[in-house]
Amino acid sequence: MTTDTSPDNGTDEHPDTVSYEGSTGGWGSMRGMVQTMAREMSSPGALATLATQNKTGGFMCTSCAWGKPKHPHAFEFCENGAKATLWELTSHRCTPEFFAEHTVSELRSWSDHDLEHVGRLTHPMRFDAASDHYVECSWDEAFTAIGAELRSIDPKSAVFYASGRASLETSYLYALFARLYGHNNLPDSSNMCHETTSVTLNELIGSPVGTCVLEDFEECDAIFFFGQNTGTNSPRFLHPLQKAVERGCRIVTFNPIREKGLLSFTNPQRVGQMLTGSDTDLSCQYLQVRAGGDIAAIMGLCKYVFAQDDALGETVIDHDFIAQHCTGFDAFRAKADATSWERIEQESGLSRANIEEAGRVYLGAERVIGVYGMGLTQHVHGFENIAMLVDLLLMRGHIGRKGAGICPVRGHSNVQGQRTVGISEKPELVPLDTLAEQFGFEPPRDTGMTTVEVCEAVLDGSAKAFIGLGGNFLRAIPDQGRVEPAWGQLQLTVQIATKLNRNHLFNGRTAYLLPCLGRSEEDIQASGPQTVTIEDSFSHIHGSRGHRTPASEHLMSETAIVAGIAKATLEANPLKTNPKVPWDAWTGDYGLIRDLIAETYHEQFHDMNARMFEPGGFYRGNSARERIWKTDSGKAVFTAPQMLAATDMEDMPGRYRLVTVRSNDQFNTTIYGYSDRLRGIEGTRDVVLINPQDIAAAGLVAGQRISLLGDTEDGHDRRIDNLEVVPFDLPSGTIVGYYPELNPLIALSHHDRTSKTPASKAVPVRIAALGLAIAFGHGTLSRNTIAQRSAGGENEDR
Repeated sequence: MTTDTSPDNGTDEHPDTVSYEGSTGGWGSMRGMVQTMAREMSSPGALATLATQNKTGGFMCTSCAWGKPKHPHAFEFCENGAKATLWELTSHRCTPEFFAEHTVSELRSWSDHDLEHVGRLTHPMRFDAASDHYVECSWDEAFTAIGAELRSIDPKSAVFYASGRASLETSYLYALFARLYGHNNLPDSSNMCHETTSVTLNELIGSPVGTCVLEDFEECDAIFFFGQNTGTNSPRFLHPLQKAVERGCRIVTFNPIREKGLLSFTNPQRVGQMLTGSDTDLSCQYLQVRAGGDIAAIMGLCKYVFAQDDALGETVIDHDFIAQHCTGFDAFRAKADATSWERIEQESGLSRANIEEAGRVYLGAERVIGVYGMGLTQHVHGFENIAMLVDLLLMRGHIGRKGAGICPVRGHSNVQGQRTVGISEKPELVPLDTLAEQFGFEPPRDTGMTTVEVCEAVLDGSAKAFIGLGGNFLRAIPDQGRVEPAWGQLQLTVQIATKLNRNHLFNGRTAYLLPCLGRSEEDIQASGPQTVTIEDSFSHIHGSRGHRTPASEHLMSETAIVAGIAKATLEANPLKTNPKVPWDAWTGDYGLIRDLIAETYHEQFHDMNARMFEPGGFYRGNSARERIWKTDSGKAVFTAPQMLAATDMEDMPGRYRLVTVRSNDQFNTTIYGYSDRLRGIEGTRDVVLINPQDIAAAGLVAGQRISLLGDTEDGHDRRIDNLEVVPFDLPSGTIVGYYPELNPLIALSHHDRTSKTPASKAVPVRIAALGLAIAFGHGTLSRNTIAQRSAGGENEDR
């Protein structure tokens, strides 16, 4: 491994910053799983579920969307995947008696962790505003009341939101219900993370998803990472990365934050590494680009490639591929020529020498994969971030062949699949003509609301109803401080969930909390035990079977709940009754729903019932992987960015770029515990990570309590108080804090310009000092050197 100890490229830790001294994986991950199991008192059957997790014929993880291999490991789950399963299979219960003991107003003061830690919801509940309590109700009462409320409003004022967990079967019916009812307001969690991917890739290569499959990581020669934290967000990815490095593949990482997941890995399934404590170094270069500096960094890579192509007689760039398959190359070349290295260094925060070293890795590889996460998508100019990576890959024909391609790493387990089967606010992405013929109705053709637009509609009063198919919408969105108070103006709110979360504590005038089965639990319907399906990040479809006894006899499946609401809404209205829509039959046999999916999307899902348990999943195909470009021009598109910073904000004295992140003990808004082990932070989430030089320049000290103030300059005050300053290895001007706690600092208007994905990776903020606190008094810092920085090396409070 090449070790570069320069500040923007080093693989060594900086001495005065908090960090984790171990590797990703190893005994630390084992302890994390055991601690979660002990806290949740998970049933013994949880271990049997883990044994089949992500294996053919078994249970598909509800956590991340990483692929499921044809030949799985003995244990095909990671630390966070195990935590998600143990969290779902907890022995704790959130019963009607619990709600009788606690008012909703009181529960608003509880933390995210404590709310979910109460346990699994057991009964359908109705919110009683007069008493400020949830009270038990029957399923029939809930469905009848919800249907009546939906019939009383304009369908286009209703929002049907979906988190990324719901199966393909449930998602298909949910989208069908929305259109039969009369709207396309179908935002999902993709709107908050990878919608930028769907928009950008669809426009540039004609496919809204990545082009890679899992086997490509067995053949690639180099992997370039941009803004993706493998160790926390997709730990099973570490196994193919380890194997790739061991066969000679080189990994180059661009990320403002030094994340252990792409530095080193101790494989828990390798006895030798576990016994000796040895690890595998992963990145040969780790470039700490400024938050929002990726456009500039990738432009630097491209500029270097152009220079080498000129010097070597046009033998570096794949000119034949470009001539046959691409458009826009000349304008892109002109932009690269006109962009100075001075500006590239300024905006990226990286040196020309380090970028060119990364360029040499790129040119030395026959097959390159570009991997990215929300570090590219969640920016004001997220489109341009991804477009630049497409440019880089197209230059040498790295899209549309084995061992190469573009690989967005999706977060939630079926978030990509939901879009595939119709959950989309964009009617042009859904085969509406096919649906019209299939079900004998005229679907709405107008564009629905994105997540940001839903929030705006809540604020201006035009939204009247919200149904949440999973998720924690109010906690996940930006500008929580503005949207939460307006939520009570909604006429109807319905939440379908397994556990209590903050969104359930803000209710419309009529409100229901409906408990559903978890994916790990047995789902018995009229035809017997049911199977559901999901789609992974590589466009492979997998069957999933739950075998655990449900947490309560009063639970219904998500599919049954959606069908129950749809039936109560549509069939009670003679004008909406449709003999081609037999909700009860579909609920009784999910195989019938899969037949519908196969009919609507025949090319991708033909013979779905027969194929859903193929080892490794069945591949629904990707035209761009075959170099069939379903774009307006019929070719892959080069773009010429009009900016080098993805932030769209001016650098000013005292203004910082805030990056919000998840911890190692978290999945989305679910907080399993307070251990961010891989960053060396324990026992708290109320922290701000800051470069040591920035701490000194601001007149602060480590351990001091500060406030963060939003600096969007739109007339709204945004502020989070009582955050502890933690010195961390970051570029100057970039600070880091936890999602979702810092979401109130993000303005609704601060989003990607094309997809409206919230721009959570470079939020303009300022710091207000609250005075000195007892430094390191909260168990926050794990690196001993931090507590010994005073003269004489003594541990002391200050």
